Amino acid sequence: MAYLLTLAVLAIICLLLMRFAGWARRKGIGGGVMGPIDEAWHPSADRFRREIAVHEQRVLPPRPGDDLDRGPA
Repeated sequence: MAYLLTLAVLAIICLLLMRFAGWARRKGIGGGVMGPIDEAWHPSADRFRREIAVHEQRVLPPRPGDDLDRGPA
C-alpha cells in the first residue's frame, strides 16, 4: 500500500511540473524559470535563448516615408 501511495504522489508531482513547464513556455517566462533545467537536458539551449532575446530586442526605426498615424495596411 505504501508503494502505491508513493507512486501516486510521484505521479502527481511529475504532472504538476509538466503543467507548470507548459504554462511557463506559453507565458514566455520559461527562460528564467526553466533555463537551468533546460540547459541540463539541452546544453545548447543557452545559445538559442540568447539569440531569441536579441531578436526580441531588435526594433527597426520607422522609415522617413512611413505614415505613423495610419494602422497596418
